[in-house]
Amino acid sequence: MNLRTYLQNNTQASLARAIGVTPGAVSQWVNGQSLLTAKQAVLIEQATNGLVRCEELLPDIPWSVLRSKPALPASATQPEAQEA
Repeated sequence: MNLRTYLQNNTQASLARAIGVTPGAVSQWVNGQSLLTAKQAVLIEQATNGLVRCEELLPDIPWSVLRSKPALPASATQPEAQEA
């Protein structure tokens, strides 16, 4: 689903609030007046529960490669516990 279709049943204001931008920014994206960043595309996909996919928003980015990247193990993202 594209963003314009999603916004037929949801408000620009509610999407803007969910991703931390202004409703005006959402309007500019829908009307092609400004471009999304990859981070904003990810936030939109998350906020729409996957209804609007990153691939639809920014088709020039190789999302399949990014999606297939293995997640880091928890030990790589958390500092080691120090013993007392």
